Amino acid sequence: MRVVIQRVESASVEIDQNQVSAIGPGLLVLVGIEDADTEEDITWLSAKIVQLRIFNDAEGVMNCSLKDIGGELLLVSQFTLHASTKKGNRPSYIRASKPPVAVPLYEKLIARLEAELGKPIGTGVFGADMKVSLVNDGPVTILMDTKQKE
Repeated sequence: MRVVIQRVESASVEIDQNQVSAIGPGLLVLVGIEDADTEEDITWLSAKIVQLRIFNDAEGVMNCSLKDIGGELLLVSQFTLHASTKKGNRPSYIRASKPPVAVPLYEKLIARLEAELGKPIGTGVFGADMKVSLVNDGPVTILMDTKQKE
C-alpha cells in the first residue's frame, strides 16, 4: 500500500456536486492498493497513521499524534499512487489492484483505522470520480509505502 498523508485544517470529498465526507483538523490520507498487499500491510500502516507524531505540542514541536489530539481522518482511495512513469509519457497503472482485490482491502483498512482511533473516519467512494478539497496545515505531507518501510 502506498499512502500520501497530509496534515489538514479541513478536508472534504465531493461527488457529482454533493459532499459525501468532510473533516476538521486531522489527516487526509490518499491510499493506493496493489495485489501484493495483505492484512499485515493494513495492520502496520494503520498503526503508523494513527500514531505518527506530526501535530504540534504546547511548545510548537511536532510531538503529538492524531490520536493524541483527537483529530479526524479522511481516507480516499487513489489507484494513481501506483503509476509507473518508467516508459514514455503515459503512466501505467498495471500495479494498482482491480476492485475485486482492492475494495475488500480498502474496507478492512477503514475498519482497522476506526478501531485504532476509536471513532468513525471519513471516506471517499471507491472508484468514483471525486473532487477532494483540503486546507493543508504546515504544509505537512508524508509518503509511505508498506513495501519500503523506511
